Formats: sequence, C-alpha cells, structure tokens
Amino acid sequence: MSHQSTSMGETLKPYSRAWLLSDRPTSRNQARLGRAYIIWRRFAENRLALIGLGIILALLVVAALADVLAPHNPVQGDLMNARLLPPGTPSYLLGTDDQGRDILSRLIHGSRLTLFVVVLVAVIAAPIGLIVGTVSGYAGGWVDAVLMRITDIFLAFPKLVLALALVAALGPGIENAILAIAVTSWPPYARIARAETLTFRNSEFISAVKLMGASPFRIVLRHVMPLCMSSLIVRVTLDMAGIILTAAGLGFLGLGAQPPLPEWGAMIASGRRFILDQWWVAAMPGFAILVVSLGFNLLGDGLRDALDPKEAGQ
Repeated sequence: MSHQSTSMGETLKPYSRAWLLSDRPTSRNQARLGRAYIIWRRFAENRLALIGLGIILALLVVAALADVLAPHNPVQGDLMNARLLPPGTPSYLLGTDDQGRDILSRLIHGSRLTLFVVVLVAVIAAPIGLIVGTVSGYAGGWVDAVLMRITDIFLAFPKLVLALALVAALGPGIENAILAIAVTSWPPYARIARAETLTFRNSEFISAVKLMGASPFRIVLRHVMPLCMSSLIVRVTLDMAGIILTAAGLGFLGLGAQPPLPEWGAMIASGRRFILDQWWVAAMPGFAILVVSLGFNLLGDGLRDALDPKEAGQ
C-alpha cells in the first residue's frame, strides 16, 4: 500500500509541475497559479532571500506568541534585585535595564510595535502612492503636473526631518509617529507607479479596453493598478528597513512610543546613559533593529529578482 501511494505521488508531482508551467493555461486560476509557482521557484533559488524570509517569519511568530514566549513582564521590573544585570544571568538571558526589566521580554513585546508600525505605514502610504501615481500617469496634462509638483514638495524634504516636524506638530505618541511616517513615505511609490503607468498607457491592450467602452476610472482601477503592483511590492518591502529606522529614531528622540512601551528605539535611548559600562541595555535593541532591517532588505532583494519582468522573460 505504501509503495502504491509513493508511486502515485511521484506520478502526480511532475504532472502538477507540467500543469503549472503550461504555455496554454485553460483558466485564469491555472495562469495565476503558474505565475505564482514561477515566481516562487525564482525566489527560492536565492538563498539570501530565503534567509530574509525566515527572519520575517520568525518575527511574525515572536510577535504573535509574545505573551507565551516572554519570560517576564515587559513593563514592570524588579528594581531592587534585578537592576542592570548582565546577559547570561539566570532568569535574565539578555540582562536587565535600569528599571530591573527583562530586556528579552521587552524585545519580544517590542516586535509587536515594530510590526504594527511597519504594517500600518505600508497600508496607508502604498495605496496613496499607487493612486496618485497611476492617476497622474494615465491622465497626463495639468493633472499630472499638479500631482507631481505636490509629490516633489514632499520629496524636497528629508524624510526624517519632515516626520520630526509633523510629530512635533501633532504631539508625541505611536499613532502620530505612524501617521507622520506614512505621510512622508508615499511620494516614492507615486513616482514608481507613474513611471510604470507611462510605459503602457498607450499600449494595445489599453486601447482595446477603451474600444470596449471602459471608463478611465475602470481602466485605472482594473487594468493599470494591477500592473504596478509588482514594482510597488518590491519597493515597499525594501522600504521596511527605513520605516523601522525612522520609527526607532522618533522613539529615540522621545517622539514615538512613550514609556513604558517596549519600543526598540526608546529602549536604545534609555540605555545610552549606560553605554560604556552596561552596554547590553542599548546594544540588544540595536541588534534587534539590525537583524529585522537586514531581513526586510534580503527579502526585498529576493522579491525584486523574482518579480523582475526582464528576468521573467529569460
């Protein structure tokens, strides 16, 4: 029986691969699955990209199971008996901070704040940039000129400086920090979407859709935007590291998440007073930022190679 099931699996495997790689798919689902399979194969060939994917998946698991994985309370510590303990201390693997709080527990719970910031900024900034860029590129004329001049105004300011100004105006807090980072992050996405739109605005399939009576709104929404998604996904993934660093910078300056929230940038700020003697207080959250930023960069590089249409044509 086992021999029969093994032979059936061996027979099904090449059949499934041939079905996915068929040059003449019989349905949209088959075409989409085939495209996804090709992208995954190209992505899986990049070992560094797989390492990046593993880091991000580990971050997701840690954030989801933070209450289970954290050995101590992240906001309350033993100030009398556990203040500034070094790494390797029993019960405190990565040491404690000046309030006697377990650094490992704070890092684990801080991963939730990091993902919260990254996801919300991406959800806010990417659609804004996509809409502005596709409308600007497809409409052209004065609409294009107005939207791109607004984009240029935002691009004229360094992202961190503009975020600092917005947070200073709105007030410190994690919500205002997310809003400020999102407002400063959308212009590059708009530029990419506009450039992509200009490449196929006058293409034959867009002309065919026009002849079928589709409105400009439908053309942009159903045909132009999906074609811009690949480049946008790659850029968003690559920008995740910058978003994390900007959020950490705001937290370091006291304008992001407020104490006692275990935000990594704020943890570095609280540990800078002990950097010479108790180095682990600032070094551990700094290392966490380094690893997560590296993971997003490796993942973004892998997605860029996998989704590159030039590579796909080879």
